[in-house]
Amino acid sequence: MANDTLTGAARTDAEISGLDALEIAGQEKEVSRGARLWASTWPKLAALGIAIGLWQLVVWSGWKPPYSLPGPVTVAEELVRQASGRQLWDGLATTLQRAALGYLFSVAVGLLVGLAVARFTVLRAAIGSMITALQTMPSIAWFPLAILLFELSEKAIFFVVVLGAAPSIANGVISGVDYVPPLLVRAGRNLGARGLNLYRYVIAPAALPAIVAGLKQGWAFSWRSLMAGELLVVGISQTSLGAQLTYSRELSDAPWLLATMIVILVVGLVVDAAFGAADRAIRRRWGVLDQAGQ
Repeated sequence: MANDTLTGAARTDAEISGLDALEIAGQEKEVSRGARLWASTWPKLAALGIAIGLWQLVVWSGWKPPYSLPGPVTVAEELVRQASGRQLWDGLATTLQRAALGYLFSVAVGLLVGLAVARFTVLRAAIGSMITALQTMPSIAWFPLAILLFELSEKAIFFVVVLGAAPSIANGVISGVDYVPPLLVRAGRNLGARGLNLYRYVIAPAALPAIVAGLKQGWAFSWRSLMAGELLVVGISQTSLGAQLTYSRELSDAPWLLATMIVILVVGLVVDAAFGAADRAIRRRWGVLDQAGQ
């Protein structure tokens, strides 16, 4: 009996030693920050190269004349020319200012509405499905009403941006709160968390991943709504990226049009990278991100 006990203890020690060895081996395989950066960058560069190559092949095929579909080199030269002047930067500043104001207001509205609907059953029954319906409604459908209410003005664009983004953010908050484990809520209450403290210290941290996902989706909706608004509401004294798209189309200036579209795409990629960094930080804090694969 004693021998069996000793044998079992020895086997357990060996298994623990083996697990420690695996953990140490995993730590030894950690790569440098530069290697991790390259590992996350080269697939994007490869995809970009493939896209440019396909673009050039389409141009060479003669499917459309060069004045309708210029090649990557022509568009790159136009982009450099635009970047050397003020028009592009003034338009980018105007568009980003509108995007920031509309998105921040949408975040405030979405968080408040989402928390209220998640907290009160009556509100959920009253407007819960309406929030989803508003989220699925195309933003372009709001512009006739926005123009009737605010004419061709900044307020019309702001109105559509908020209606495009706020429902997505609210739905993210509602989903996050709904999926908080009841055990965490009970534990928080047993520790004395009540009211706002319960949301601040228990529910909000637990729902944070879903909230961030809702914020990211809300940004996508707000950016799309803003671009649609700027394409329609052009003559309001300030230039913008959307207005430049309209002007280039009216002038049949394809290189200018495509260069502006590339700028819009780059802005979207930068914001997506920022949300990706926030998501990785949250997962790292929760201990669900492999340190060696960051």
